[in-house]
Amino acid sequence: MSQHLVVGTAGHIDHGKTTLVRALTGVDLDRLPEEKARGITIALGFTALDLPDGRRLSFVDVPGHERLVRTMIAGATGLDAVVLCVSAVEGVMPQTREHLAILELLGLRQGLVVLTMADLVDEELRELAALDVEDVVAGTFLEGAPVLSVAVPPSGAPQGLDALRQALAALAPATRPAAGPLRLPIDRAFVQRGFGTVVTGTVRSGRVVDGEEVLVLPEGIKSRVRGLQVHGLAVEESRAGNRTAINLAGVERDDLARGQVVVRPGELEVASIIDGRYRHLPGAPPVPDGARVRLLAGTSEVMAVLGVLGWAEVDAGESAEAPPTGLVPGRTHLVQLRTESPLVVLPDDRFVLRRESPVETLGGGEVLDPWAPRARRRDHARVAAQLRALAAGDRSVLLTRAGDAGLEPARAALLGLSEGLRLGDRLLHPDRVRALGESLLTTLGAWHQARPLAPGAPRRELRREALAHLSDRAFDALIARLAEEGLVALEGPVLRLASFHIAPSPDQQQTLDELTRLAREAGLEGTAVAPLLAQDADALLLLLARGELERVSDRVVHRQHLDVLVASVRAWLATHQELRPADFKELSGQSRRMAIPLLEWLDARRITVRNGDVRGAGSQATQG
Repeated sequence: MSQHLVVGTAGHIDHGKTTLVRALTGVDLDRLPEEKARGITIALGFTALDLPDGRRLSFVDVPGHERLVRTMIAGATGLDAVVLCVSAVEGVMPQTREHLAILELLGLRQGLVVLTMADLVDEELRELAALDVEDVVAGTFLEGAPVLSVAVPPSGAPQGLDALRQALAALAPATRPAAGPLRLPIDRAFVQRGFGTVVTGTVRSGRVVDGEEVLVLPEGIKSRVRGLQVHGLAVEESRAGNRTAINLAGVERDDLARGQVVVRPGELEVASIIDGRYRHLPGAPPVPDGARVRLLAGTSEVMAVLGVLGWAEVDAGESAEAPPTGLVPGRTHLVQLRTESPLVVLPDDRFVLRRESPVETLGGGEVLDPWAPRARRRDHARVAAQLRALAAGDRSVLLTRAGDAGLEPARAALLGLSEGLRLGDRLLHPDRVRALGESLLTTLGAWHQARPLAPGAPRRELRREALAHLSDRAFDALIARLAEEGLVALEGPVLRLASFHIAPSPDQQQTLDELTRLAREAGLEGTAVAPLLAQDADALLLLLARGELERVSDRVVHRQHLDVLVASVRAWLATHQELRPADFKELSGQSRRMAIPLLEWLDARRITVRNGDVRGAGSQATQG
């Protein structure tokens, strides 16, 4: 586990966010000419602050203009805390409220408030501004947070910075797992002279190592890391929580954009149907089911079609079977979002929805299932019930939703699943494994009933109906599991119920006796296989399995006749060095048509061994 602290500034335009960061760090984050000319932050700015306790804090300065909320959300992704800036002159403004709402939707849980420009008002106005702030943060994660007054005059010493540094040092460090898949959402991409293409972002999970192969999703662009920096310092690796710059080899700047994600090959997949738990803001307009919305997750923004599946919590007097027909202000819903282009999200990731037009923030929530099956309208109530259980912590719901196809172990790990049964190369819900086992046992029982003289069913004959979709490995694993439980017995390619034994009825025994009689009377010439198969294939196969009859080419010969033949050939070879075709015809009394198949049968059993046109003694020519 690694500990880092990424802090963002937020607030209305011109409320002193960038000035505050410059006063704390000495770095001017308004670096673009347009930002300098207009006096507002347009792009994301990043720098670091060394705290009194020796820790280094990462600062993210986000724009406050209403038209740049997407950029603000991209910057707020991955924050551990926020400094909400409110001008002591103007007090709380519209973007103050919107930024606060978005930060709460994104899951922020700590921060503080700074009253900027405190030197421009008297004490009474500062107190009024503080009361205004306390009113707007009531009921949010910033309720009870410190409210500090800071002044950074154009000339003269800044005021309140020491108290602010102490308050920042008192923030709890975020503990992030260094294990897990590499995920770095890109928030900037540019060309650095002398280096090439560079992307920046906060490592959300895992670690990235200099020199390793990486992939840029969703496009699947292959690249290699040829340089890493954390706050301008070259490093060999960067871990979760670090603001990181990656120099990517073999990638053009025009191929990269905010919203893409740097991952390690084979670790993550893109998503396009996402189920989530979503809260519609009280002041947001109602939105109908099926509407197009803007989905913002991480640093990505994509268009999506909204599906309202049901209520996240069912109020008294409401029916879970009667889902809402759209998004209701102030309520929490279960939704499915079908995106027009893929993106990278994982369970518990936060997202924000904004209106397509006019663009305004509607609400936000957390991802429950990033790779959800599409929910048909008739299934909304059932799917909503599953998602309520999933939101309550029952991860096995994801295995239920995967059905008999199950999940690959790697995906199951990404979904946070520890339960489930391994079936070949898939992880299935225990109930589904039991159901598949019962289906196989039922199918096998039906086979025995229909063919009581057959020793069992060929395995391939059992892979039908409910079992047809299983992979080879999963099907073999299912059989192995049933065999371990003592429910089936596998004999070569044939499977039978462990409790099954052939017990011919009187009529079946009569058929067996008749086939045996026909073969006995036919002598070494035998009986053609085809008519016997047509008469009763299972009876013939049972006699062959028992060894009472043997197949010689396209004929069936009784075992007694073959035993006599073997004894005669062994006796001949005991006194002769070779057995010629003419000698064999005389021994067996058979014409060439049957003599050749019988000789080949003897060769196969190593009684004889062929050497040109004659046979010599094989390894089994001598008895016992």
